Amino acid sequence: MSRGFDGEASGNGASSVGGAPKVLSADGYDAMLFDMDGVITRSAASHGSLWKVVMDDFLKDFSERNNIPFRAFDLELDYHNFMDGKPRYDGVCNFLVSRGIALPFGEPSDDGHTDTCCGLGNRKNLRFKEHLEAHGIELFDSTVEMILRFRAGGKRVAVVSASKNCEMILRKADLLDLFDVMVSGREAAAMSLAGKPAPDTYQKAAELLHVEMDRSVVFEDSVTGIQAGKAAGAGFIVGVDRAADAAALTWYGADVVVPDLSELFLDWRDSPAPSDDSRQRPSKETPDAPDRRR
Repeated sequence: MSRGFDGEASGNGASSVGGAPKVLSADGYDAMLFDMDGVITRSAASHGSLWKVVMDDFLKDFSERNNIPFRAFDLELDYHNFMDGKPRYDGVCNFLVSRGIALPFGEPSDDGHTDTCCGLGNRKNLRFKEHLEAHGIELFDSTVEMILRFRAGGKRVAVVSASKNCEMILRKADLLDLFDVMVSGREAAAMSLAGKPAPDTYQKAAELLHVEMDRSVVFEDSVTGIQAGKAAGAGFIVGVDRAADAAALTWYGADVVVPDLSELFLDWRDSPAPSDDSRQRPSKETPDAPDRRR
């Protein structure tokens, strides 16, 4: 059992003052809604680096064609402000607008050589898939252990991600069967749901789990995701601070912020420990999961 999952604190909410333990009172909630990149998988840094390669290539070419100075994609500010946690094509458009560049939105079928928002997004996605093939998927073990813990205790669990690669990644990592519901970028597009920071994807996940949003906990590492959870009416929001951004996560609505879920204490009566059979599908008392591939 990973350290940090058991706590002696009581009451609702969390303790986040000074050096006090960060506590989630799990008895008050029925569903746990997890973002993927940066919460479950160690892929956020790779996304940022790949966006820089793609956008710098585009910006260099654009500056030469238009005889304007080249200004590189800022891996910290530009990725954080425009890309992190957002649907791929929206992130491209938002970033380009910030630079005063107007490109057609294009079509999701645009290839990576097309100078549209969709084309640039697809160019980056191709590089990301190549990266996955070469380097595999790294996980945050503490998050996986916590998900196993929640499942063993009868909590309903969903993954809510802007990534259209969500199912592929979780399948490669052998984690897909841990989630009762998946609302990824593909489901959002199929159901015409607005992406984060809009509340739609979190609200849809709670609806599919047959749980009210105020009985749901959201786990997010980005400001965009925190805003989405807050707007959705989540009962509790856990900010996972992977980028020394705790103040911003708190400001935008996280009820508690931890650098890793191993440091989140669960105040939970009769709390179970993960077991070998905790990966089994939910019992018959849990609603059947919908077709996650739609």
